Amino acid sequence: MGKGTIFFCCSCVILVLTIVNLSIGPAINEKLEDDDQNVYWGNLNCATYKDNYDDAKEQRGLSDDDKKRFQADIDKCERRKAMYNMEYTSFIFDIVIGFICSLLGLLHIFEVKKDFVANSGLVGLICGVVGFVLSFVYVIFNALVFTSGYTGIPKTEENGVYAEYNSATGEYKCLNYDSGDKFAVYAKFSELNKKQYNYDKDLHESYDKSEVDDCSHNGLVSTCSTSETISGSYTYTDSSGSPATCKYIYAREQEGITNKDIFDRFLTVLILSLVVCLANIGLALFGFLLFRTPGDF
Repeated sequence: MGKGTIFFCCSCVILVLTIVNLSIGPAINEKLEDDDQNVYWGNLNCATYKDNYDDAKEQRGLSDDDKKRFQADIDKCERRKAMYNMEYTSFIFDIVIGFICSLLGLLHIFEVKKDFVANSGLVGLICGVVGFVLSFVYVIFNALVFTSGYTGIPKTEENGVYAEYNSATGEYKCLNYDSGDKFAVYAKFSELNKKQYNYDKDLHESYDKSEVDDCSHNGLVSTCSTSETISGSYTYTDSSGSPATCKYIYAREQEGITNKDIFDRFLTVLILSLVVCLANIGLALFGFLLFRTPGDF
């Protein structure tokens, strides 16, 4: 296979895979809504978090833990906004790169403008380098949000539990509490394919029981983000019709498979973007070779 053919193939891979990415990208297709501001990621206002931090610091002063909590909100918002912006930038630029370079490669394959091969190689070299940088930066942001970014969905065990009753203290212990990370009580995007975050027949049947349904409280998750325990006791109606203390606190059941769809979109786009990065390297490499020896097309 000649250098020109490989140049053309790399261009086509970039074009086709980026079109696929553009159609399934989770951010630009508005599949991701922020749980605090209730807007899609493209409309996030990160300046609000910074202003709240500055106001709180001036009015009452902040402890180290408070500073970490404010900073966590700022970091989460900025990463989401950056991923959204890079999704648009890298995808659109890669489509332009793929179209122009594949068109140039196709023309030369059909013996059209053979004297322009060196210039086409230079175009491929420049486009490949810029395309790789943009695609790689997007991959970094995607991977950061996917593997360490938290959703607004309570993090639970497989049976939907996130707090357990301690009869000795009369309080519920939060299973996922982390004093250094207020978002630890929420599921990460990389965990959204698990059955407890999507419709599951066995889990659905378990929620039909009064002990589970009456003991499901999503609102208590926010307490677990700042405290290791939940005060008070919660009850359900047992088989005899009498009130009984909930042994566990459950998150509300997930009725659909929306979360699995978001997981699939994140992972698919991440993998395809890595392939696009490799194709951009190939485009730059063979563009350079064609620029140096245009007669080897």
